[in-house]
Amino acid sequence: MGVGYWRGVVRDGAHVPHDRSLGDLTAELTTMLGSPDPEIRDGLALQVMTVWIGRGVYDDLLVGLGDGMVAGLRVGIGETGTPTVFRRSWSARVIAHVLRRDNDEHLLSGDDVLRWGDLLTTWLLREQDLRGWIPEQGTARAVAHGADALAALAGSRHLGAMELTVLLDVIGDRLVRPTPLDHGETDHLAAATMQVLMRERVPFDVLERWVARVGAAADPDDVPPSADPWLRTRNAQEFLRALQLQLLLGPHRPATRADLLLALHDALRTSNGQHLPRMVTGK
Repeated sequence: MGVGYWRGVVRDGAHVPHDRSLGDLTAELTTMLGSPDPEIRDGLALQVMTVWIGRGVYDDLLVGLGDGMVAGLRVGIGETGTPTVFRRSWSARVIAHVLRRDNDEHLLSGDDVLRWGDLLTTWLLREQDLRGWIPEQGTARAVAHGADALAALAGSRHLGAMELTVLLDVIGDRLVRPTPLDHGETDHLAAATMQVLMRERVPFDVLERWVARVGAAADPDDVPPSADPWLRTRNAQEFLRALQLQLLLGPHRPATRADLLLALHDALRTSNGQHLPRMVTGK
């Protein structure tokens, strides 16, 4: 069907049309998620799908919908500068909504959620197209949208301490790469980390070692002389600051908050020694 058909659906309050099967409608919406046209991708396909998820239209079909979205994460994986990034990025956005629906309504099995989690984290580490805003095509931001899906995954009752620790490791692995994240991704990754922390399942000694690992990646003194210290440290540096800000000012208060703030304080002080001169005391 044409764009006009879906504009009419949105104008009608995004009610499910009765002239076609839900399967056919969903297949077309899934294709539209990969469109380089921001109206088709975001204003129509994403809007309709997320409204239908929230209204429970897919409650009996949630596994199939999730399977279709994780399949979208593999479309064009490894490519850069091509429109396939939209299919991957927007599939991650829909996965986040599917997972949140399950978190609210308990519709999915642990096997399905963990299987999607494995595919989601694998994709997030393999994603090479880090473009943010693309002229005439709108927002890509694959890593930011992937982080939002991780946040929804972290809220799942199906994840225990081990799986939540894996999510932290994935976030750390994404951060320590030298490819700069320039489009707010570190804030989204920090928000996903907050969701892990709010589960109160990962022991503090594990969290402390994890902060130290990210802190080491943020320290320019650990960068080889032949490498650009800014490229090597900026992701971790910006993430530590974002996480500290969210712990200080955000509404979430994990039980480990005070100890985590101390760990972040130490990591930031160590990696920003050049900006924090020693206090000079006079006699």
